[in-house]
Amino acid sequence: MASLKCSISFDSHDSKKFNFSLIPAFSGYAHVSGVCIIYPFYKLKQIRVSRLNTELLEFSEPNNHVDSSNDSLVLKESNPSGDFRRGRRNIWKRFRGVKKVTNNETLKMNHRKNGDKREKEREPEFVYEGDGAGSLSNSEELFEFDLSAIGGDLSSDRCNDILKGLEKGNDGKTLRFFEWMRENGKLKQNGTAYKLALRVLGRRQDWNQAETIISEMTSDSGCELSFSVFNTLIFACHKQGNAILGAKWFRMMLDYRVRPNAATFGMLMSLYQKGWVVEEAEFTFSQMRNFNVICQSAYSSMITIYTRLGKFDKAEEVIGFLREDKVPLNLENWLVLLNAYSQQGKLHEAEMVLVSMRKAGFSPHIVAYNTLITGYGKVSDMDGAQRVFRTLRSVGLKPDETTYRSMIEGWGRVDNYKEADWYYKQLKRSGFTPNSSNLFTMINLQAMHGDEEGANRTLDDMMVMGCQYSSVLSILLQAHERAGKLDKVPSVLTGLFYEHVLTNQTACSILVMAYVKHDLVDDAIKVLQEKGWQDQIFEDNLYHLLICSCKELGYLDNAVKIYTSMPKSHKPNLHITCTMIDIYSVMRLFDEAKSLYLKLKSSGIALDMIAFSVVVRMYVQSGSLQDAYLVLDTMDKQNNIVPDVFLLRDMLRIYQRLNMLDKLSDLYYKILKNGLPWDQEMYNCVINCCARALPVDELSRLFDQMLGRGFAPNTITINIMLDVYGKSKFFKRARRVFWIARKRRLVDVISYNTLIAAYGQNRDFRNMSSIVKKMQFKGFSVSLEAYNCMLDAYGKEGEMEKFKDVLKRMKESGCASDHYTYNTLINIYGDKGWIEEVANVLMELKESGLGPDLYSYNTLIKAYGIAGMVEEAVCLIKEMRRNGIDPDRISFNNIIVALQRNDLVLEAVKWSLWMKQLGL
Repeated sequence: MASLKCSISFDSHDSKKFNFSLIPAFSGYAHVSGVCIIYPFYKLKQIRVSRLNTELLEFSEPNNHVDSSNDSLVLKESNPSGDFRRGRRNIWKRFRGVKKVTNNETLKMNHRKNGDKREKEREPEFVYEGDGAGSLSNSEELFEFDLSAIGGDLSSDRCNDILKGLEKGNDGKTLRFFEWMRENGKLKQNGTAYKLALRVLGRRQDWNQAETIISEMTSDSGCELSFSVFNTLIFACHKQGNAILGAKWFRMMLDYRVRPNAATFGMLMSLYQKGWVVEEAEFTFSQMRNFNVICQSAYSSMITIYTRLGKFDKAEEVIGFLREDKVPLNLENWLVLLNAYSQQGKLHEAEMVLVSMRKAGFSPHIVAYNTLITGYGKVSDMDGAQRVFRTLRSVGLKPDETTYRSMIEGWGRVDNYKEADWYYKQLKRSGFTPNSSNLFTMINLQAMHGDEEGANRTLDDMMVMGCQYSSVLSILLQAHERAGKLDKVPSVLTGLFYEHVLTNQTACSILVMAYVKHDLVDDAIKVLQEKGWQDQIFEDNLYHLLICSCKELGYLDNAVKIYTSMPKSHKPNLHITCTMIDIYSVMRLFDEAKSLYLKLKSSGIALDMIAFSVVVRMYVQSGSLQDAYLVLDTMDKQNNIVPDVFLLRDMLRIYQRLNMLDKLSDLYYKILKNGLPWDQEMYNCVINCCARALPVDELSRLFDQMLGRGFAPNTITINIMLDVYGKSKFFKRARRVFWIARKRRLVDVISYNTLIAAYGQNRDFRNMSSIVKKMQFKGFSVSLEAYNCMLDAYGKEGEMEKFKDVLKRMKESGCASDHYTYNTLINIYGDKGWIEEVANVLMELKESGLGPDLYSYNTLIKAYGIAGMVEEAVCLIKEMRRNGIDPDRISFNNIIVALQRNDLVLEAVKWSLWMKQLGL
């Protein structure tokens, strides 16, 4: 029977264009570029479309590439007329209108030469029912079929064909059909089906299921694992950039004793290169060499990784492996070698590589010359870079944008503005655009060489390239700051660019911050006055930031200038005002600071905790402790204020200096109740301030808790505890504290004086003398305070010999006496009735230039009264007034006692009445 062979080929560039040629043949069918459409002349009922299939990543040669488009599918269409209408879209992408063939449609085929006919078999087939003009490529038009209607007698090959078609169209239906194949026993020794399923799972990143399927292939289906199975998954990881999972599949591949091929190593090393996974790259590379697999790209990747990480010794070791393994170098290998030597500054070796590359038959390549130019520029050898540039032209190559960019960077590195500018202009003349590094280099050179006109041109180039104003401005400021010429920026920022800066909040803020940082406050104020945006909140925050910057930089006068230039507002800004109060306090301009506080207070703005802290500190620095206390009292009435640890410490110090013991006690227990975490500074502050306000046991507990938590007491805390224990006669505790202080090297003169005074007040002269000796042994000179303590202790106990001995030693040591010394001597001599000694001491006191103080006069009045010198005592009252010293209650009491002792009762009554009239 005659037949026609109609060959139809699709144009690879135009899917809508067909080329037909009629070729007479004996069998009737149409051949469509790998698709066979059967047209039996005796019965044109069905069309079968099939093509040769290739499995993903089944590489027979090392250099094979992955072609994910190679899929197979089967299409049957009932078409009695046999006409084939051209579709408007690519038929190999998607089908629609596919359904199961009805049972009465059968296919009669004669396979035997003797003419015996096979029984009609009812095989479920996928039939295309759409018209020829229908769309076959829409992604939403998927295979529609009913798995329950498919018979279980399909062959494995037929199932694989269906699975391939589904895999190309829909992942979910592919997996469902794969499950149907498993349930119907179609997966026994069917590696093709498993590979298709793995391809889908790789796309869906269902790695757990993929691992399960690999295990099933060997345990249940009896499939032999090959490199193509794992390459499918590694390829999916490669596309997703997942180096960790790629390494996992590679190690599993080795665990199953599957030999990788070149494609395996190529994909893995490329993946590791992208993620800089050095350890896995080294392991994979060593396995490649162990398997004696040659993969040129793997060598390149390993060298590139080491070069980028600066491990040049290891990079050269891999280069040695290239020679040892006799790897035929491709272009990529030569370029990688060239780059490895250039990056480490071995330009002679790099030149030799270029020569060897030419001898190997490779034509001159622009990348090779660009690499050499970059290498010479990196080591600042621009003569070499210039020579390579000329050689590039001589071999017939034309410089590209990388060539010019590298030359610009190289000349910029050696600070040659003239040459860099020439290459920059050549780059633009050639139609190329500079990159960000070129622009940065040019701006830096122009700032260094003071080329304001060139800087303006570079700024225009940046704007043409679409750079943001804030980024361009930052680069400009950094360049001039690095050159130490930020004062030149105002002359560079002109024209349209400056107008854009004024209308951009971010750029405007960057500019004024730079001006303030470099003491260009007048320029900053000018920018703020000319700005073209309106945002009150942003503006207030900007002014606050500028003022704070001036404060941190120590430009306090600039801070005041910025504050006074601010636009006037009916309501002051709390944060700006508090910052200015703090600045005025540092400048000792307390009147201005107080004026701002009063203005803030009268505005009705509620102060926060920071504001109260600033105001309190201002009053403390000015010496107005009572005003500071009033501010704290105002804060207490404002229930929503929770003091922080710094304000609490200020409160403790203020209450201590004002001797408000009740306030100290209340605040201490309030701190305990609030559960505030205590640090070392807090412990020291509380102990120092609350020593007189708290019971000794509580203070002792606090000190022990401080040590138990690992905090270190300071010297003042040690001396406070020594004084508290000494006055409370807890000498055992005092000795323990003194031992801790010595161990921590915190003992000073005051520590010894405190112990000497404690033992002296307790009349423990033995320990007092022992401490004095230890004080001298440790290299401390006996202080005036120590001498005064000993004089007071020995004098009050009547140990006059020791008293005189201490006084003698004091004079021999050259220690000058103070008021306390003279007053102690007057008191001791007066109690003894030794008027002559009292007179001598008084004369010595006056000759020393100190003169008597209130305590001196009170002691003299007492001494004169004991000696019966009433008139002299009364004269002392008059002398006190002449010297500007007002008598106190003790002065009048001593006069009254002196009068009573000498039987002048009437005079004593008069003095008593006079004292009452004075309110004493």
